[in-house]
Amino acid sequence: MFRNITIGQYIPGDSVVHKLDPRIKIIITFIFIVATFLINKLSGYLFAVFYLYLIITISKIPFSYILKGLRPVIIILLLTVSLNMFFTPGGTILYTLGPLKITTTGLRLAVFMGLRLIFLIIGTSLLTLTTSPISLTDGIEHILKPFSRIGVPAHELAMMMTIALRFIPTLIEEAEKIMKAQMARGADFESGNIVKRAKGLVPLLVPLFISAFRRADELAVAMESRCYRGGQNRTRMKQLKIQPRDYQALAVTLIMVLLIVWNRVWTW
Repeated sequence: MFRNITIGQYIPGDSVVHKLDPRIKIIITFIFIVATFLINKLSGYLFAVFYLYLIITISKIPFSYILKGLRPVIIILLLTVSLNMFFTPGGTILYTLGPLKITTTGLRLAVFMGLRLIFLIIGTSLLTLTTSPISLTDGIEHILKPFSRIGVPAHELAMMMTIALRFIPTLIEEAEKIMKAQMARGADFESGNIVKRAKGLVPLLVPLFISAFRRADELAVAMESRCYRGGQNRTRMKQLKIQPRDYQALAVTLIMVLLIVWNRVWTW
């Protein structure tokens, strides 16, 4: 169940998407997230679907792997869709189930919120799947560097964000090991109601938190032993340099945004 989480994991590759500058990929991801909230018609989502299909195809990431990353959020997705569908007033009543009513406005908003959530997960997953943790750290640091003039610790923030992302697959692997060990001792994580399942996770969460704190302490000791002192006087073996392909990828993203904006203001 935990291996379905794809955010934070990295798949090495030599595709054009993998070779893009991390700063450009972060900016593109941010632009895509903003663009999903600009869509107000179902036809506008066609541009976003085509854009994601293009990136996934070029990056050579298996579609099955992308879809697998949606499984952990199915409950959140269904809950979001249901709440918007049944509790959004306005429009024509399509179906009545006791005190609950499904209206055209609620159904439309439920579909939009569900698609936005799916696109957000896929977009952020593609960023981490095609960008190594070191490159991601450098990219975030370069983007935040102008804010260091007003006291923002750019390097420290980038390091913390990257370590947090890097710990996700590590904790997933650790949780799988602990779960298998507990199941070998007779623990049951799959049967029973929600309350029983939640209680069954206690033997899993306690050792998982202990392992997380132990790994964090080991990481701190390793960084101290290597005389880590933050970003001050830090040099890099590989310097980030924007290539023509980065501008081309950014141009394609901006074209997608323009199409979405045009679709938003255009009356069919």
